[in-house]
Amino acid sequence: MKKHLLAALVLCSSLTSFGAGYQLNLQGLRELAMGGTGTAWPWDASTIFYNPGGLARLKGVQAYASILFVTPSTAFGNAIQNTVSRSQTFTPFNIYVGGPIQEDSKFALGLGIYTSAGMGLTWDDNWIGKYISQSIRFQAVMFQPTISYRASEFISVGAGFVYGTGKIDLKQALPIHGMNGPEPPFTDDGEANLHGSANGVGFNVGVQLKPSDIFQIGLTYRSQVNMSVSSGSAKFTVPRSLATEFPNTTFDSYLPLPQVASVGIGYRPAERLTLQFDLSYTGWNSYDSLRINFAEHTQGLQNMHLPRRYRNTLTPRLGANYKISHVVSIMGGIFYDPTPVTQGYVSPELPDADRVSVTCGITIRPLPRFTIIAAFEGTSSVKRTGYYNYGGFSGVYKTEASTPGIAIYYNF
Repeated sequence: MKKHLLAALVLCSSLTSFGAGYQLNLQGLRELAMGGTGTAWPWDASTIFYNPGGLARLKGVQAYASILFVTPSTAFGNAIQNTVSRSQTFTPFNIYVGGPIQEDSKFALGLGIYTSAGMGLTWDDNWIGKYISQSIRFQAVMFQPTISYRASEFISVGAGFVYGTGKIDLKQALPIHGMNGPEPPFTDDGEANLHGSANGVGFNVGVQLKPSDIFQIGLTYRSQVNMSVSSGSAKFTVPRSLATEFPNTTFDSYLPLPQVASVGIGYRPAERLTLQFDLSYTGWNSYDSLRINFAEHTQGLQNMHLPRRYRNTLTPRLGANYKISHVVSIMGGIFYDPTPVTQGYVSPELPDADRVSVTCGITIRPLPRFTIIAAFEGTSSVKRTGYYNYGGFSGVYKTEASTPGIAIYYNF
C-alpha cells in the first residue's frame, strides 16, 4: 500500500510545475520583435493587451491577427541517463479589433482575443522520470473587451475585463504492477491521464502618458486570473486487482495566472529610431501551494495539498525600431527572464531556469492601410542542476526555444 500512496503523491505533484514555464509574452509581433516591450508606445491594436490606455491614441479602427510557432526543446542528464524531450510545435494566436469610436473621438473601444499562457513537454515513454511526467500541456486564451479614453494630449487611460478559458492535459506512468511485479521488458507500468477545462476572470488597466512626441511613458497592471478546474477527468490504467484503489473519477483544482505590473519608457532620439525599455514585476508568489480534490477517495488516492513557494520576479526588456523607409522598418531586442522556481521544486514537467531571449523582426507596408509583420524570438536558459524533493528526482536541465511568427493588420 505504501507504493500506492507514493504513486498518488507523484501523480498529484505533477500538476505543480505550471507556474514555472507557461506564461507567454507573445501577444504582439512588433512588441515581440522589440524584446517584448510595448507598455509605453501604442504601435497598433495589440496595445489592447500591452497597455489599454494606448487604444485611444490610434488614428482609426484597426483589425489585427497573428500566429506564432513555438518549438521548445529540453535536454536532461544525470548519472543514469541523458535524453532530450520530443519535438513539438505550439501555435499561440492573437486577434485584436479596436480604435476610436469615430474620427477624432476621445473614446475608443476594442476586443482582444489572445493566448496568454500555453506550453507543454513530452518525454519518451520509458525515460527515467516517467513516474513524474510523460507529457503535459496547458493553454489559456483570454477574451478582453476594452474601453479607452484620451483625456488630453498628455494622458489617456484604459481598462479591460478579462475572461479566460483553457485546457490541461497530463499523462504519467505509475509504478504499479500485477501480483508478480514488473516483468521484462518492464513496460507494464500503470498509467494516469488527467484532463480538465479551466476558466477564470480578471482585468487589465493601463495609463499612457505623452509628455512630447519623442518621449512616452506607460504604466499597466494585469490582475491575477485563477483558472479553476471543475470536474476534470482522472483516468487510471492499472492491473485489475488494483482497480478499486485507483478508480476513474473527477477532480477539482485551480492554477493561478499571476498578476503583472509593468512600467515602460519610449524615446525617439531621431526621426527614424525609437527605443523602448520595459520593467515587469510578476507576482508568482501567489502560487505557494497546490490543492487537488478528487471526487472519490481510497487509501491510495487522497486529496493533496503540496507547497510550491514560488518567488516573484523582475524582468527587464529592451527594444528598438528603425524606420528604413515609409514601407519598411526593422526591429530588435533582448530581455532577461529570471525563473520563479526555487531549488527543491525543479520538476521535469516544465523545468525552469533563468533565461535570455534575443528578438528581431521586420514590418512591411505594401499598401497604405495594410501592414505585414514578421518576428523571431530565440530563447536559451542557463544549465541548471535541479532538485525535486517531492519526487526524489534530480538532474541537469537546459531549455531552448525558437519562436517565429507573422502578423497582419488593416487600418479602416
